[in-house]
Amino acid sequence: MSSPVAVVTGASSGIGAATARWLAGAGYRVLLAARRADRIEALAEELTRAGQEAEAHVLDVTDRAAVDAFAAGLDRCDALVNNAGGALGLETVADADPANWRTMYEVNVVGVLNVTQALLPALVDSGAGTVVVVSSTAGHATYEGGGGYVAAKHGAHVLAETLRLELLGQPVRVIEIAPGMVHTEEFSLTRFGGDAERAAKVYEGVPDPLTADDVAETITWAITRPPHVNVDLLVVRPRAQASNTRVYRTS
Repeated sequence: MSSPVAVVTGASSGIGAATARWLAGAGYRVLLAARRADRIEALAEELTRAGQEAEAHVLDVTDRAAVDAFAAGLDRCDALVNNAGGALGLETVADADPANWRTMYEVNVVGVLNVTQALLPALVDSGAGTVVVVSSTAGHATYEGGGGYVAAKHGAHVLAETLRLELLGQPVRVIEIAPGMVHTEEFSLTRFGGDAERAAKVYEGVPDPLTADDVAETITWAITRPPHVNVDLLVVRPRAQASNTRVYRTS
């Protein structure tokens, strides 16, 4: 039998790239979907050299025509990891840039909708499909300055919750993984427009924030449960974080 196929969006870095590595190690043929060709091509080459199966597919999840074309070219899909997303800015509601809010909603919500809709027929046909939505603890509790990102991730949470209801009786699981503080190379840097000093302060003094591998291992564990086992929602935080607004720092 051919290897099961997993599509990972936002696979060019961070949680997406780590998840691709973990799923490839678990025996999946991993389709790496992201906008940056050089990143995903290098990762596909890395995995192939390691004797694993991986393909790079340049894809913008907000481009519905491109998503549909990508889906039409697949021979099968057993698991979809909707990981593409991100935050822009940390301004108050009064001062927020509407363009940033619009971009966050397009990527974190409409992007998930686009890819899920396009791949759902193949996931059903697999007989044991899995849709993973990588949301955030931000989608479950708000914090000052996070209004736009919180709204977008709450949208992703609601999408997953609704889809699970609507697919009842179909051979597809819907899993939501909601990470808390994860120290990746790009998340905070992107949020603060490339301001490395400001991005570093997010994790300053925090003992052992989560890593991309921590979340990727969690995603892979959930996907590799027996098909009848659905992990509806798994919130994963570092021990130093009790909530979105309560974080222990050594300094």
